[in-house]
Amino acid sequence: QVQLVESGGGLVQAGGSLRLSCEASGGTFISYAVGWFRQGPGKEREFVATISWSGGSTSYADSVKGRFTISRDNAKNTVYLQMNSLKPEDTAVYYCARRRTALTVGTRSSEYGYWGQGTQVTVSS
Repeated sequence: QVQLVESGGGLVQAGGSLRLSCEASGGTFISYAVGWFRQGPGKEREFVATISWSGGSTSYADSVKGRFTISRDNAKNTVYLQMNSLKPEDTAVYYCARRRTALTVGTRSSEYGYWGQGTQVTVSS
């Protein structure tokens, strides 16, 4: 059973930076794309970024493009989300997730079968 554990969230002022980590254990990681999603207060969960199994392909939501960078270290079974120039509207619980099907990519949350417990990111104005 795949387990994902996020870390790195916290409270930061607008314009600041945070790096989130997502460490996987208990299952295959290297052949699967991994995504970051977020759910802000009173909002539905939304796609943030995703990275292919090799790290060679990435995709971002328009709202974070140019500010966030997703990367992965398959030797450490870890995916990262570097978040720069944070805005109050980035405040949310951030989740990482692994896709259900190996060697595929996509942005729909329904295509991701394993989820972490989430880490809170709060950006103050």
